Amino acid sequence: MADSLNKGDLVAAIAGETGLTQTAVAGVLDAFFGVVSKSVAKGTKVAIPGWVSFERTSRAARTGRNPATGATINIPASKSVKVSAGSKLKAAVK
Repeated sequence: MADSLNKGDLVAAIAGETGLTQTAVAGVLDAFFGVVSKSVAKGTKVAIPGWVSFERTSRAARTGRNPATGATINIPASKSVKVSAGSKLKAAVK
C-alpha cells in the first residue's frame, strides 16, 4: 500500500471490502464528516470508542513575537480541534 491514502483511495478500499458502490461509500463518508464537523463546531465531543475522538478546544489570547522583526504581537483567542487515537487504532499501529 502507498504511504498515504486519499479520499478516493479510501472510498475504493471500503467499497471493495463491503460490496457497496463507490458512490454510496462516498456519500456515507461525506455525511460522517459533515456530522462530525457540525457536532464539534457546537462543542460536542464525538467519540468512536477504541478508534478515534474529536473535540473542540480553546486557545486563550496571548502575546507573541514576530520572528522576522522581533516585535511583540497580540495573538487573539481561537478555537481548534483535538483528534485523539483510541486503543484499537494504537494497537493496530504497533
